[in-house]
Amino acid sequence: MTLDLRADPIALTAALVDIPSVSRDEGAIADAVEAALRGQTTGFEIVRHGNTVLARTHRGLPSRVILAGHLDTVPIADNVPGHFDRGLDGERMLYGCGSVDMKSGDAVFLHLAATVADPVCDLTLIFYDCEEIAAEFNGLGRIERELPQWLEGDLAILGEPSGGWIEAGCQGTLRARLTVSGTRAHTARAWLGDNAIHQLAPILDRLRTYRAREVEIDGCGYREGLSAVRVSGGVAGNVVPDAAEVVVNFRFAPDRSLDEATEHVRQVFSGLDIGFERTDGAPGALPGLSAPAAKNLVEMVHAHGGGGVRAKYGWTDVSRFAARGIPAVNFGPGDPNLAHKVDEHVPTAQITTVADILRGYLTGYAG
Repeated sequence: MTLDLRADPIALTAALVDIPSVSRDEGAIADAVEAALRGQTTGFEIVRHGNTVLARTHRGLPSRVILAGHLDTVPIADNVPGHFDRGLDGERMLYGCGSVDMKSGDAVFLHLAATVADPVCDLTLIFYDCEEIAAEFNGLGRIERELPQWLEGDLAILGEPSGGWIEAGCQGTLRARLTVSGTRAHTARAWLGDNAIHQLAPILDRLRTYRAREVEIDGCGYREGLSAVRVSGGVAGNVVPDAAEVVVNFRFAPDRSLDEATEHVRQVFSGLDIGFERTDGAPGALPGLSAPAAKNLVEMVHAHGGGGVRAKYGWTDVSRFAARGIPAVNFGPGDPNLAHKVDEHVPTAQITTVADILRGYLTGYAG
């Protein structure tokens, strides 16, 4: 498919939705994005790295803004190609897999690359693969490892759906496995054993009574959460089990490091006779709204009737930039609560609003 980057970003979003791009199968959409950037933009250095497409200018301007978005979607649920319809209030909607997460954000970035002739900052665009699956496959992570110079800038804007709000920073996340041991026995003589599943009760009780911390950073309120996400154990229907485990997930405010968050989870279960293993984790990202480039974006959003600023609940790739000392925000069309749903849809007016705000920012505020 040939993409018209100068078309209305609503039409460009629809064209991107109609290119299936489930994680690990982004070749076709990466081809289309690369061809469009090479044929319809000027002044960009363009590099293809696997199914990630990179583009940047070298104008020698005083600041650099990074626009980054992933090209992949979750598996299609009979919702490609997309279609337009009206919501209950008559608002025009674009339905389709990826319309929210995050082909509308990608469309805005591509449109601006082709139509902003005189930005006040240098631009870097990163359209990457495999964001929706395990972190080891994430295309932005691969760029971070192999082409880290492409991640340098004064502000990174991730086109993640945020309903036209600036969602600043992100929560960190970790998972830990809590294990208990018992003694196996026949259930007809259960007193001869020690039921490991029963020993999970104090773990679950501490989770039930856990009180989540709330913290405000740069005017953004973050609320933490500690949850059991899996319980397993058991041998057979007539056996007292000798092992059981609970997997917990901790979503933590970005003022904690990953190690500090891990230690907090350990302390929640201190005094219990359990095994503890952190199985994975990723740090959060501070809002960074005090940086000049970020403050200017906030001003632009307020001036053009955007949604304002709020904390990002959940983890996003802004964390990769924050770890490098680069302020990063999530800013894109679409309700994040509709991401991955069968009826995923984005209000077309939000696509227009986000494009207008970012156009004003790149042409007048980003310096």
